[in-house]
Amino acid sequence: MKKSLVILFSFILLTSCVDSLDDYNVDTKKATVVPAVTLFSNSLKGLIDAITTPNVSNNNFRLYVQQWAETTYLDEQRYNLTARAIPQALWQSIYRDVISDLTESRRLINADPLITAESKANQLAQIEIIEVLSWSILVNTFGDIPYTEAMNPLNPLPKFDDAKTVYYSLLDRLDAALAQLNTTGTAFAAGDLIYKGDISKWRAFGNSLKLRLALVIADSDAAKAKTLIAAAAPNVFKANTDKAAFPYVGTPPNYNPVAANLNSLYTTRQDYVVTSVFVDPMNELNDPRRSSYFTTVGGVYKGGNYGFANTYADFSKVGTKIVDPTLEGLFMDYSEVEFGLAEAIERGFITGDAADHYNKAITASITYWGGTAADASTYLAQPKVAYATATGDYKQKIGFQKWLALYNRGWESWVEWRRLDYPKLLPPTGGSAPAGLQIPVRIIYPINEQTLNGANLKAAATAIGGDLASTKLWWDKF
Repeated sequence: MKKSLVILFSFILLTSCVDSLDDYNVDTKKATVVPAVTLFSNSLKGLIDAITTPNVSNNNFRLYVQQWAETTYLDEQRYNLTARAIPQALWQSIYRDVISDLTESRRLINADPLITAESKANQLAQIEIIEVLSWSILVNTFGDIPYTEAMNPLNPLPKFDDAKTVYYSLLDRLDAALAQLNTTGTAFAAGDLIYKGDISKWRAFGNSLKLRLALVIADSDAAKAKTLIAAAAPNVFKANTDKAAFPYVGTPPNYNPVAANLNSLYTTRQDYVVTSVFVDPMNELNDPRRSSYFTTVGGVYKGGNYGFANTYADFSKVGTKIVDPTLEGLFMDYSEVEFGLAEAIERGFITGDAADHYNKAITASITYWGGTAADASTYLAQPKVAYATATGDYKQKIGFQKWLALYNRGWESWVEWRRLDYPKLLPPTGGSAPAGLQIPVRIIYPINEQTLNGANLKAAATAIGGDLASTKLWWDKF
């Protein structure tokens, strides 16, 4: 009897704590409401993963700029964009994962009455800077994209907006975000995985991004580019420590995706070697970054044959520093900014000494990868490197050295190669290579858009001159 009473009493206590049986079906390990800062953090991770991964189904830009070659598979380094769902992967990761997280994070902040106006301004500005960067990747990869009607769940078939119009909107949004940053309110802090809420760093990042985006339109709208760069230049990165970097950690799933695909601790795949196209000029210049960039074979740095099959053991592989799971992912670095300032001076957009900024850019890259200032000075003293004597005009000098500095940052390197038209890269020819290969200057639209949003995609393809990898974007003039 006593035992029965205990059981009955326990049941009464248990049932008195819930309103219905639905309360028993709550998974306490899955949040039903996600905080705005968590969505912001997740967007940073999603974006850096998308532009950092070397997975052949997601990101082949290192192949397009001929930093790496494949060992067995040939489709990717011969620019086959349909054998795998490559366009879909990038499109989906940024639209579905990154921009949707940022959109919801913005909605939650705007709806929160407890955040002060100043703090709200800072957090919305952080979101906006990352969203501008995300949209810029889409529009500079595909051309016309869904934009004004995108991210609306009530409109599953958004129209594609004109790429130039989208781009100019992004520039306006970036200016507005920079104007919102203030020192009175608080920013995302712990959830800000780049700068931990340091507004001065965000201001420098935003202006450095403004410099990058303005240079993209320098050949198509020099007047606008000049205005933007003149405003941004005094406020950009000033040292390697200013870089916008994502802090990968040593354990899955938050480790660097290069390690996930190349490090023998996590995979047995042997898909890539570095190319002779990239290694040979670095050997000629005795480049001090080689020990960080590559492994050796028989004590030398040896590149494989681009566009053809390569025996993995015979050639240099991606360096141990780069396949380290904790290697940070770079949204933007100081070296890139200094190259941009050198170019802006040469174009007459700002005043200054182009050679000095070129030297600072190369020095920043060498010291970032573990070299010393003395190593950089020795490298810069070579006639083929020194700004006064290196071959070609400013586009060739800067384009070649920027290509070297942007190693392992395939998407950014691909944009710079299209912009500056240097170095002069050639597609695979001869042997088993199909005739008429062309290095992609854009990525074709994903198959999902063709099947689900066909009418709008067809209109966009017509507007840009054809949904082809050979169709140049509006700013790619030469």
